[in-house]
This record gives sequence, C-alpha cells and structure tokens, in this order.
Amino acid sequence: MKKTIKCLSVWQPWAWLLVHGIKDVENRYWYTNHRGIVLIHASKRIDTQSLHYYRVEYDMHDLPVGAIVGQVELTACTRIVQSEWHDPEQWGWYVAKPVVYTNPIPYRGRQKLFDVPVSVVPELMAA
Repeated sequence: MKKTIKCLSVWQPWAWLLVHGIKDVENRYWYTNHRGIVLIHASKRIDTQSLHYYRVEYDMHDLPVGAIVGQVELTACTRIVQSEWHDPEQWGWYVAKPVVYTNPIPYRGRQKLFDVPVSVVPELMAA
C-alpha cells in the first residue's frame, strides 16, 4: 500500500465545487504527469467574488478552510478545452469521481502537488 497520496491546495469556493462534482476541471499554469486520486485541500484563502457568483450553498464563514475536504480522480491534463470551466490559457486538470469528506481534516497546504501521509486520511485507510 502507498504511504503517501498527492494533494492540491485550492481556494474556496473552488475546492467545494470540485469535491461536490460541480466543477470538472481545475486550471493550472503547469502540467502534471500524475493521474489518479488527488486529495483536495481547501486553502485559507477564499475567492469571495466567485463565492457570490456561483451561489455556493454555504455562507462564506461556513466553508471549511485549512483542511483536506475531499478527493477527486485526476484523469487528464490538457490544453484542449473540453469543459466550460477550462480556461484555454491554462492547463486543464480534468477530474472525476468526486468525494466529499464528512469531516474536513485540518492540514497545512502547500504549493504545487504535495504528498500527504495516507494515515492522515481515515477514508483512505478504510478502503
């Protein structure tokens, strides 16, 4: 069994939209070869303009931040636009199989993809 799993920090409400299956692509300026499960970490930063625009069902103060909030499966990384969420000037990280964690896991985020010990995520240990 793997000892670590990849994780990506994302601003809210984008993290919420990803793990709830509303947003099917994450835009990044960089490419990754990684495919498979990626934990979604909600950074402490909230994009308040987007929160109101996308009418996220949470009050801004109820969105979990500074925590791993779920996971997705990264299926492709491409510049070919296949979703309304894909910014054509960036790499589209296409995701599927979103999972929301009932209890967000407090964790410190980092830049780029980073490793998290599998033991930190009870949902992964149960699988």
